[in-house]
Amino acid sequence: QVQLVESGGGLVQPGGSLRLSCAASRSISSFNAMGWYRRAPGKQRELVAHIASITSSDFTNYADSVKGRFTISRDNAKNTVYLQMNSLKPEDAAVYYCNTYPAHWAWGQGTQVTVSS
Repeated sequence: QVQLVESGGGLVQPGGSLRLSCAASRSISSFNAMGWYRRAPGKQRELVAHIASITSSDFTNYADSVKGRFTISRDNAKNTVYLQMNSLKPEDAAVYYCNTYPAHWAWGQGTQVTVSS
């Protein structure tokens, strides 16, 4: 059973930044695509960004709502996926999760992001 541990969330003011990390208990290098997802209160979980590694290149894709503000990256040697979030808005507040893309593994606990002044 793979364990995913997300971290790096917290309270930040609008316009601020956070860097989320997701550590997997097994290698992620065999999975072409990893993603970050989020679930806001009263809403369904949505895909925020995903990164696909094809040969030696990484290809990224973002939800329109975060494009230009968020950056996803991965470090296969550390079995870790990152999400750099800049220019945060109140509507970015949610619990953030990582998983493969599409999601195959059991969800971790997530990390709470709160954006408020």
